[in-house]
Amino acid sequence: MTSFVNRVKKLHLTFAAALLVASSFFASSAHAQAPLKIGFTSVEYVLAQMPESKQIESDLKAYGTQLEAQLKTKTNEYQTKLEAYQKGAASMTPVVKADTEKELTRLGQSIQEFQQTAQQSMQQKQQTLLRPVLDKIQKNIDAVADEQGYTYILNSDSGSNPILLHGPKDGDVSDVILKKMGITPTAPSTAPTVQTPKTAPIVPPAPAGKTKTKSK
Repeated sequence: MTSFVNRVKKLHLTFAAALLVASSFFASSAHAQAPLKIGFTSVEYVLAQMPESKQIESDLKAYGTQLEAQLKTKTNEYQTKLEAYQKGAASMTPVVKADTEKELTRLGQSIQEFQQTAQQSMQQKQQTLLRPVLDKIQKNIDAVADEQGYTYILNSDSGSNPILLHGPKDGDVSDVILKKMGITPTAPSTAPTVQTPKTAPIVPPAPAGKTKTKSK
């Protein structure tokens, strides 16, 4: 069975970045008459440097493992009943055969529904874990902007809206934000990733009337 837990590319946090950027833009409108000063930060970089990042990664992995175990149980049950059907279909009465095929179809659908639900559950778990950390980042972005007179602070992560295409190095306030939170910036790390389920192939039972029987 293809593993349910798959490592995916680094989390871009598009939804989070958009929220943070929008908040910064509107919150700074009161300074419209002050000299324009624009800074930028990488939300991914800041998040990856925070100690909470490792805990989020660990919690997501543990949650994904739980879902994987449940999926494995369901899949094993399906495979066991499918193999029994394939071996005994020739000797089954039409009624028993039809009932068995219905049961296999029901189990197959149940697995597919569980996979879809599990993926949504993983995304919700991710958002729940990230929300307090993103709020903390936003709070410190606001503090740095107020203290250093920034009118706007944009997000430089790819996939964000708006996206920073060019900016001077001294406009990058990522390390300033980290220091504001009491974190000493280090080499770029990896932001928390989310584990998503892969759909396992479901083999349908042989159609009624198509099962080959041995000739006497």
